[in-house]
Amino acid sequence: MTLREALLRERYRGGQTFFVVPRISDLDEAQAFLAEHVPELKVARAHGQMPSSELDSIMNAFYDRQYDVLLSTTIVESGLDIPTANTLIVYRADMFGLAQLYQLRGRVGRSKIRAYAYFTIPADMRLTPAAEKRLKVLQSLDTLGAGFILASHDLDIRGAGNLLGEEQSGHIREVGFELYQNMLEEAVQALRGGEGAVIEDQWSPRINLGTSVLIPEEYVPDLQVRLGLYRRLSSVETHDGIESFAAEMIDRFGPLPEEVRHLLDVVEIKALCRQAGIEQIDAGPKGAVIAFRNKEFANPDGLIAFIREEGHKVKLQPDHRFIYFGNWPTPEERLIGTRDLLKKLVAIAGAVKQAA
Repeated sequence: MTLREALLRERYRGGQTFFVVPRISDLDEAQAFLAEHVPELKVARAHGQMPSSELDSIMNAFYDRQYDVLLSTTIVESGLDIPTANTLIVYRADMFGLAQLYQLRGRVGRSKIRAYAYFTIPADMRLTPAAEKRLKVLQSLDTLGAGFILASHDLDIRGAGNLLGEEQSGHIREVGFELYQNMLEEAVQALRGGEGAVIEDQWSPRINLGTSVLIPEEYVPDLQVRLGLYRRLSSVETHDGIESFAAEMIDRFGPLPEEVRHLLDVVEIKALCRQAGIEQIDAGPKGAVIAFRNKEFANPDGLIAFIREEGHKVKLQPDHRFIYFGNWPTPEERLIGTRDLLKKLVAIAGAVKQAA
């Protein structure tokens, strides 16, 4: 049996083994396995709910080599340096996150002795696609300085949350990694030094259209290429630039999926927002709510005329938010409606600039 051989090999060369389980409830099953297959080994149990004095005693005893195996939960994930422990066995590796597995693997091999890490899964169980991807990524990370690559893969597998809100999928899936970083930097600068701390020409509008916008893995399989495309797309500001980018994507990867078409539309909407001085736009099936940057618009007289012309379709709230009532039940209609509305506002804002 592979695990028995691994455990005994480590003991015979004078070393020790970490046996890690995902949950406290798994400890009994893992201990029964060890008792059945390697009864000659001394096993210590440890988990985070133990009294601190008892846990310290067990860890010190393991460090002093009174035990051959430390059976534990992920409390050994970080901050533990035991040079004599050079074999790691992870029970139910499919239940761990990618960063967790990477950290656990780093617990062994901390001396000149060759180390071994075994990630086990039930023989009769089919892995979920995400779990299978995590294990394949970990298998490929065999070079120094792989931390950034791991973080990129983890970001790609799990997606990115909105750091400034409760949502579990944030603006990075809407407008790209680079733009999201810029938005976060702006928020930090504003908190440190007030609104004036943000450089005027580097602000980025916040866009929420309630539709999926990203470059799918099935369309561009290579993660680094995808991140590079997001980075390039974040700097595109013109309609011609977006058309050129789309043509390149079609030439390299084939017809654009719906998510990519929506992403390009959002990039164009972002550029229009900047031209019109719009800080935030939230669009849904019944229209859009617009917040102007610093609660100002370049051509207030033109905006008032537009509101009068549109009648009941437009409303300006006391907080200077601009509400446009529309009938946009599908994402495509929402994107088209939002873009057309913004083009009108850009034209109104540009009229006063041309006059000046």
